[in-house]
Amino acid sequence: MPVEISFLLAAVEGAEGSESATRLLLPETPELVAGILAFGILYVFVRKWATPAINRSLDARQRAISERIVEAENAKSEAEHLKDQYREELATLESQKAELLGAARNDAEAVKAEVLERAEAEAAEIIAKARVDAENQLNRALAEARMDVANLSVDLAEKVVGASLDRDSHRKLIESFIADLEK
Repeated sequence: MPVEISFLLAAVEGAEGSESATRLLLPETPELVAGILAFGILYVFVRKWATPAINRSLDARQRAISERIVEAENAKSEAEHLKDQYREELATLESQKAELLGAARNDAEAVKAEVLERAEAEAAEIIAKARVDAENQLNRALAEARMDVANLSVDLAEKVVGASLDRDSHRKLIESFIADLEK
């Protein structure tokens, strides 16, 4: 029902004329004047005090953003500069590392050659000593064998002759005989 009533009221007002329709669109004159005055005061207030404050705030914000952009660009250029320095230092360190490794290899080869040379010299010395020792042992063994042969010869000659012989003279005789055989 309330919808039907509003339609009826609108139809009745429409029948009264077009003057009432304009009244519906335009407010009363005192309301219109009060609204225009309030709008004017508000406009003046915004124009005189709010707009400059907002503009100052926006300008300050724009300056701060510009400064941050400049700082960021400076930091970026400094970072690029540091990056280039680090790359140069890294390249220098790599070349130094290569030089040190080369020097270390050369030193290692020199030490290796020296150790091998010493080992060969020691081996030659040990071999020479072993030969001398072997020759000495051979000479001792030959001397002992000569003595044993001389003693056995004297003992054999005593048994054959049946009498005691002068050992020293016979030994000298046998040793000279063995020496002649060795030649």
